Amino acid sequence: MRSITILGATGSVGASTLDLVRRNPEAWRIEALTAHSNAAELAKLAREFGVSLAVIADESRYAELKEALAGSDVEVAAGRTALCEAAARPADIVMAAIVGCAGLGPVMAAIEQGRTVALANKEALVSAGEVMTAAIKKHGATLLPVDSEHNAIFQCLQGGRIEEVRTITLTASGGPLRLVEDLDAVTPAQAIAHPNWDMGAKISVDSATMFNKGLELIEAHHLFPVGLDRLRIVVHPQSVIHSMVEYRDGSTLAQLGPSDMRVPIASCLAYPARMDTPMEPLDLAGIGELSFFQPDEERFPATKLARQAAEEGGSAPATLNAANEVAVAAFLAGKIKFSRIPIMVEAVLNAGNLPPAPQSLDDVLVIDEAARRLATAQMEIA
Repeated sequence: MRSITILGATGSVGASTLDLVRRNPEAWRIEALTAHSNAAELAKLAREFGVSLAVIADESRYAELKEALAGSDVEVAAGRTALCEAAARPADIVMAAIVGCAGLGPVMAAIEQGRTVALANKEALVSAGEVMTAAIKKHGATLLPVDSEHNAIFQCLQGGRIEEVRTITLTASGGPLRLVEDLDAVTPAQAIAHPNWDMGAKISVDSATMFNKGLELIEAHHLFPVGLDRLRIVVHPQSVIHSMVEYRDGSTLAQLGPSDMRVPIASCLAYPARMDTPMEPLDLAGIGELSFFQPDEERFPATKLARQAAEEGGSAPATLNAANEVAVAAFLAGKIKFSRIPIMVEAVLNAGNLPPAPQSLDDVLVIDEAARRLATAQMEIA
């Protein structure tokens, strides 16, 4: 029996991970579960799986969680420090599924303990790529990519060598708005209605703007160091091919599968072996055809902005990520139009006087806070 800690247990990736654990109860013991603010669901899950520790990030929900777990053997804690302590506890694998830069501290805490981290939090690697990769080498940690695209690349690289790679192609569904003409009129409900994937609101909006793919480009740059000029993006509306690796002999390996996060999660949980999932076999004849398009970077400039940030390096990727988080939150709250999201991000990137390249986690957090202030100021500009 292996042990697992799940950071962000009440989100979509956390729920998918728990589903796989339920289906394999003889294989897994859950050490710790964390959630942002849903104390009731966290308590329910903690009791169901008999975990050792339950942590709620929102300290105002501590009393609620404590009461809900009264009489159990579950240790209860709250706050950012407790999240990091949960991530650092002994476990065979840590599922890092906290959305946004809030997941950076816990991910680093797990890495510093030399843990195997299944990374579903792309923003952490985007904001602190050099810092995180250096920490992985220093502490002997293992990073397994959970994002379907990066997990696909990881699988396609098994048995191959990174120096043999000619290009890596990330596929993008194009999101729910690819064919929508008036982006000014898009509502939050439209933006989060992804045609293929069941994701949380923030990630769904990122998919609609294509910032999700832009962040994944930066993440891929750190995970698979072939050079930015060898990283491609192609729109593939069916979301059947999750990514591709072309080798120098002309061979291209692609990973195909259903649009369900349990597939890449299972790949990480069982690595280097395989495990059963409830997925039906892929029916290519039923799908009929697969189509591909170049991204429209005039209407959806997010991927272009992300590539520029990656090329600039330093504090630019963390700045881009923080500005995007603020812009998406403002859109979901009805404070800005959908079309303003990339405009705000670009304005923050072009504001000048960006902080120097981060050398530590504290530096990343300083950059993140500065970018959030700039992005918030941009909200006041018509």
